[in-house]
Amino acid sequence: MQRALSIDPGKCTGCLQCELACSFEHTGLFNPSRSVIRVFTFHEEGRFVPYTCTQCAEAWCLQSCPVDAISINADTGAKEVNEATCVGCKVCTIACPFGTINYSQATGKVVKCDLCGGDPQCVEACPTDAIVYVDADQTGLERMRQWAARTDAAATA
Repeated sequence: MQRALSIDPGKCTGCLQCELACSFEHTGLFNPSRSVIRVFTFHEEGRFVPYTCTQCAEAWCLQSCPVDAISINADTGAKEVNEATCVGCKVCTIACPFGTINYSQATGKVVKCDLCGGDPQCVEACPTDAIVYVDADQTGLERMRQWAARTDAAATA
């Protein structure tokens, strides 16, 4: 069964624990700038939105890589970068319409979410459950339920 990250921005407090956990898992450093999950801050609204690779089915990053450095992990479904193969050309960063694959100055390679091999540390670190690891088929289910509830409430008002 494939799983995916489901993010609920309404639960995010902007604590950045996800960024710290991610950077530590992948680099051994607590350095949010080295994280592949980011928390976008909307200062005027006082809202925070975590975002990272959605592991999309189209995988434009994978399709665009001229050296086939990105492959699909059969166990997790994550599109993973093989650092030994990556030449740092950044073509995949241009191909990704969401901007969630990035070039790392520290390594000269690209980095993206690999779901921590099936145990995403951002999920473990999130104190409000704004980030959860769910069956891949259910990532949009809660949004549909919320939309249906709002539509139903408007119809009865």
